[in-house]
Amino acid sequence: MSPSVIENRIMADVQPSPSPQTHHHRHEDAHDHQHACCGAAASAETAPEAVTTPADGRTQWRIPTMDCAAEESEIRNALEPIAGIRMLSFRLGQRTLTIDADADARDAALAAIRRAGFSPVPFTAAAASDAATHTHGHDHKHDHDHDHDHEHGHGHASATATASGAPSAWQGLVRYGIALAFAVAAELISYLAPDVMPWRALGMTVAAVAIALAGFGTYQKGLAALRRGRLNINALMTVAVTGAFVIGQWPEAAMVMALYAIAELIEARSVDRARNAIGALMALAPDEAEVRASDGQWQRVRAEDVALGSTVRIKPGERVPLDGIVVDGQSAIDQASVTGESIPVDKAVGDAVFAGTINQTGVIECRVTATAGNSTLARIIDAVEAAQGSRAPTQRFVDRFAAIYTPIVFVIALAVALGTPWLFGFSWHDAAYKALVLLVIACPCALVISTPVTIVSALSSAARQGILIKGGTHLENARKLKAVAFDKTGTVTHGKPALVAFEMLRGASDEAQSRAWAAGIAGHSDHPVSQAIAAGLGAQRGDVRDFTALAGRGVEAAVDGTRVLLGNHRLIEERALCSTAVEERLFAHEAMGRTVTLLASSEGVHALMAVADTIKSSSKEAVAQLRALGVQPIMLSGDNAATAAKVAVDAGISEARGNLLPEDKQQALKELQARYGMTAMVGDGINDAPALAQSDLGIAMGAAGTDIAMEAADVVVMNDDLRRIPTLVRLSQRTHGVLWQNISLALGIKAVFLLWAVLGNATMWMAVFADMGASLIVVANGLRLLRLTAGGDAAATPATA
Repeated sequence: MSPSVIENRIMADVQPSPSPQTHHHRHEDAHDHQHACCGAAASAETAPEAVTTPADGRTQWRIPTMDCAAEESEIRNALEPIAGIRMLSFRLGQRTLTIDADADARDAALAAIRRAGFSPVPFTAAAASDAATHTHGHDHKHDHDHDHDHEHGHGHASATATASGAPSAWQGLVRYGIALAFAVAAELISYLAPDVMPWRALGMTVAAVAIALAGFGTYQKGLAALRRGRLNINALMTVAVTGAFVIGQWPEAAMVMALYAIAELIEARSVDRARNAIGALMALAPDEAEVRASDGQWQRVRAEDVALGSTVRIKPGERVPLDGIVVDGQSAIDQASVTGESIPVDKAVGDAVFAGTINQTGVIECRVTATAGNSTLARIIDAVEAAQGSRAPTQRFVDRFAAIYTPIVFVIALAVALGTPWLFGFSWHDAAYKALVLLVIACPCALVISTPVTIVSALSSAARQGILIKGGTHLENARKLKAVAFDKTGTVTHGKPALVAFEMLRGASDEAQSRAWAAGIAGHSDHPVSQAIAAGLGAQRGDVRDFTALAGRGVEAAVDGTRVLLGNHRLIEERALCSTAVEERLFAHEAMGRTVTLLASSEGVHALMAVADTIKSSSKEAVAQLRALGVQPIMLSGDNAATAAKVAVDAGISEARGNLLPEDKQQALKELQARYGMTAMVGDGINDAPALAQSDLGIAMGAAGTDIAMEAADVVVMNDDLRRIPTLVRLSQRTHGVLWQNISLALGIKAVFLLWAVLGNATMWMAVFADMGASLIVVANGLRLLRLTAGGDAAATPATA
């Protein structure tokens, strides 16, 4: 396996977002989210002034309280009026924003971000290291030090987040516990002495202290949202609690704010579990590596300081610190953290190893092929973070719904406050109270958080099983598949063919020369069949010059001064060199499922070489599982039709097409899409890239796939196990089910309590429980997806690193 296959590009980095001036319409769904429950996170401090702008005008900033699309939307809205911004690039997983702008526009952008309630901090080298530590899971302390907002961004956890850090979750819980104690005291004072003025004044003071302890951050963010006309949870809570206090319901106002703060903190920690699932699993790469120094001695240095090309030594029981190629020794490596494989893989000289995997049996020395920040492990996490930052169709629907739902309920609450005294004879006090209860119930928190926590949990579960999904859209689409088209070589089969026959077609006298010609020209090609021929024929090779690859046909070169072809039947026919005798022998080998390559010159065909590949043990089981799921398997191969048919039959695939060039595979995909509907393509080679791009869901077999195939694909299977494809379909089905369970729960609970409030029986306490209780329920339900195993069932206990 070539190390460049995975380490060079697991998937493209997040593409820079266009400037809000030119393409902000692409983010209209994200803008809808601004009216949902996410609020701008306020800061107690002002961030440092802008760092020096580099030559290309780009600066990078860390925004501790930006961790979901809603905060991104708030920032985009704040920056939209500013001219001179060329590009914005958000990385929600790392909480960073890259701004490409003129100096004046950059300063104006930073000021606008601060006015929106965020605190951008210069992303210096130290900050980058800190963020990398958090992202890649080497040290989770950072995450707790930045008691940040949770997934949908309205948590009190971030209320006092600053550039220098914020109270830990434990400190927050203590503060909110004290606030709850004050709220209980206010309730007792109100109950025992409701009309005694000194005690009433004391009770109001105690209630105010409780509100200040629990709701200071909420008030900051709520007032900022109201100034911008945003109806998020903080705005609703600010109005509701203030209104309750004004109309004399100060004990209830204090209790509501304290309970809300505690529930938010619990919810924030729960959502962080989903967000940090990959980081926790991938917190594997050691901080140090044993490196051979220039004097030949071994010394331990920090992994991030190890240069490319260095030689590292890994002993049994140690984790591999960096990606590399084995240059000495052999061992079995546990690669579960990268590929999801449960069985250790034998490694010898020339094999690739990946950071974070475990060396089990022998001492090996490896040449480093990727730095710590560019390792396969780091790229896996980046890929999952990029996917988590994307928005699934269900999430976009929910956000649009919430953007309409919240203002409507706000208007209803206003109508209740102003209209019911005239229409139904309610007292102004009772009408105002009912309206305030409606405001608290109106918060779409549970609805909005129901989708991202579920999607993030599913993406994390998939990654831990060696399936990298490049976004929630692809995750949701997998359940809709009606057909899956498989490439043959390297996908259904091992892709490591061996030479099983060398047959002369022009007489024994030419055999030595023919072998030298074939070995020489095959040795210059990186095609698996050519490599098998070169390996099978040994070291005796001719002098090869002017080598040319003929896509989908073979190769051509001058060998020992003679123009020689090495290719398939199609190439020989195109050059008018084929004959009945040649075809007779060719068809005989193809009938046995072998791939036949012909050696020819201008004089005719000299020799026939038969290469055979074997089916992966997982292929037949994977095909059977797909059929059970109602998905039709098809094989599309560039190999000859007879060989493709033989392999297809052995794998349990009823339809197979052979002799397909890249454009033929792409056309075949169009036909399958027209016949079946949503169709996936599974491949690993450059010839598969057009078909992967054409398909509704492109799946690249990552461990042996080419960079271009992996870039064109929507899903990467890291361990080349085809059984991961039915796992993907089952995960998609489970995710869809959980998504709609959560949406139904959130809307159902809201509907019950809204009706209860209108009928006059709901209190503000009940409203808080309706809001936060529903949120906690949907979070817990979404987190169940973290426990799914490769078979699609929940594990007995949550997986941990």
